[in-house]
This record gives sequence, C-alpha cells and structure tokens, in this order.
Amino acid sequence: MAKGVEAGTVETDRPGGIIGVVNDYVTLTKPPIIVLLVITAIGGMFLAAEGIPPLQALGMVCLGGTLGAGGANAINHFLDQDIDAIMSRTIKRPVAAHRIAPMSALVFGIALNVGAFFVLTYWVNLLAASLTLSATLFYVLVYTGWLKRNTPQNIVIGGAAGAIPPMVGWVAVTGSLDLPALYLFTIVFFWTPPHFWALSLMIQNDYQRAGVPMLPVVVGEERTVQNIFMYSMALVALTLLFGASDAVGLVYLASAVALGAVFLAFAWKLKRDYSVRRAKHLYLYSLLYLALLFAVMLADGVYRF
Repeated sequence: MAKGVEAGTVETDRPGGIIGVVNDYVTLTKPPIIVLLVITAIGGMFLAAEGIPPLQALGMVCLGGTLGAGGANAINHFLDQDIDAIMSRTIKRPVAAHRIAPMSALVFGIALNVGAFFVLTYWVNLLAASLTLSATLFYVLVYTGWLKRNTPQNIVIGGAAGAIPPMVGWVAVTGSLDLPALYLFTIVFFWTPPHFWALSLMIQNDYQRAGVPMLPVVVGEERTVQNIFMYSMALVALTLLFGASDAVGLVYLASAVALGAVFLAFAWKLKRDYSVRRAKHLYLYSLLYLALLFAVMLADGVYRF
C-alpha cells in the first residue's frame, strides 16, 4: 500500500474500526449474563405453559429480556467506571478504557430499556414489562448505585434483580404472579450469593484495591466460605422443595437432586480446604448449575410425568 494512502486512512473508517466499535457496544451489554438470564426466563415460560409456550410470546420475552438485561448492564458500565478503571479484571472494559464515552454508554443503556419496555408491553403484557423495568431499576439504582459500595451484604440484597427474569417468563404465559413464580425467584435469589462470593474470593485483592466491601474483603476467607456453604445448602433445599410441588415433575426432581449434590460437593470442598482454585471450581459450576437447572425445567414442562 502506498504511504500516502496509509497516512490518509482514518482508523474509524476501516472495517476493523467499525467492527471494534460494534464489539465494544456489544461488550457493554455483557452477553454471557444475558444468556443466563434469558434461560431462566424461558424456563419460567415452559413451566407456566406446562409444555411449549406460544412462540410469539417466547420470542418477544427473549428479545425484551435481552434488551432489558443488556441495557441494565450498559448503565452498570457507566456507574462503575471509576471502580472498573482500578480493577485488573475490568480495566479493559469499554468505558473504563475510554473507548466509549460514559454518556454514550448511559444513553445506550436507557435506549435498550425503553425498547425492552415497549416490546414486552406491546407483544407480551404490561406486568412482564413492569417486572423487567423493576429489575433494571433495582440493579442500577439499589445494587450498583448504593449497596455495592456500602455493605458486604450487597450481593444478598442485590440478587433480587437477577432473580426477576423467571418471574417475567411465568407472567408472560399466565398474566399473573403465582406461587411457582415466587419459588423460581427464590431459587435464583439464593443461588446468587454462593456464585458471586466464589468470584469475590478469586479477585478479592481487586475489590480491596477499589474499595468495594465484598464479603471476603470485610470478614475474611473463612467466614466467606462458611456463608457460601450455608447458602448452598439453602439453595439445594429450596430446589428440592420446589420438586415436591405440583408445578414440576420427576424429570425436574431427579435432575435437581443430582445437580444439587454436585453443588454441595464443590461448596463442601471449598469449606473444608479453601483455595482460590476450589473457589474457581465452584464459581464455574454454579454457572452451569443454574443453566442446567432451568434447562431441565424446559424438558420437564414438555415431558411431564
């Protein structure tokens, strides 16, 4: 290539530059988190329908949930830009690394949530839209804006935001909040602390440097792993109690027993002999656990016996 052409080329005009910008905006939405949240919403739909839910509602819940969760995560980048710039795990995030302007991330996040509310209101129902919006508001205002920086119980209380999607799935089919929907909420609510505390053990130095009072930073590793085990037992107990209800069948119950036994095994090993490696094992399995548990609910809804 001639030097004159190379010098006159603007980086943002090149395909690579455009792709990079698009990739940064996608990164703002935290796609892996979206996938997990949408899976829980779909699980709620299949249970409520006792089979395959209406396909239009299914598609719109997936779209609305993706927009809502993505928007909440983008706003999180805006609010946490100071913390993200300190922590090695997050320093390369688009806003922290100054690749996207903070206000651009905020506007993007708000726009996605407006889109989510419209999609869910128009094609699903107002209750599903309102629950999705409440999850965003709780996550960005209560958890990110207040709890995260002020109390080691931030994850316990803040977990309510991530526990709402299965309720959205349920009300998308039934139009009402029933007891099984609250059970689904409770399961995800109790899953959240052991999941995030395991992550906190892995990167506690990052949190300490950023001044974020995550549980390991405040009370130490021993008490943290004790809390992880306690919440893990409560989580597995709740999933088994749910298995005794009329909302699910033997497919779910058998799977909940097997998945829960493995979860408790990881939590017990961490409690008995703490190491960062064991914390990582629990963290990674907890992601698989929740995805599989709600995937089983899909199967249980279709093949109920």
